Amino acid sequence: MASIGDLLINRTIHYVEPQQTVLEAAKYMVECNVGAAPVLDGSRLAGIFSGRDIMSKLVIRDLDPKTTRISEVMTTTLQTLAPDASCEEALRHTLEEKSGETEMMRAYIQTSVS
Repeated sequence: MASIGDLLINRTIHYVEPQQTVLEAAKYMVECNVGAAPVLDGSRLAGIFSGRDIMSKLVIRDLDPKTTRISEVMTTTLQTLAPDASCEEALRHTLEEKSGETEMMRAYIQTSVS
């Protein structure tokens, strides 16, 4: 059975950095047609940034996207699976968490950055 790493190998991983502004990251994400992106601090996974973060942490607080940094509004509590986890395990984990945004970001990072 294919692993998460197998599915992600040779794929472009679109990521943002903590020091970027929300506006810069949002424009990049629109260009790449992604709704969420891993936040990398060097090669370390620092969090994930999503449209939900924009709505629940930026808009609701009336923050300025031109000056607010990703590090101020990104999600830092992540659910991860190792790259060798099976797709079945990833699906089971997602269903058990009852979350459409359960992140397997370690697999992203280990298959694209290393």
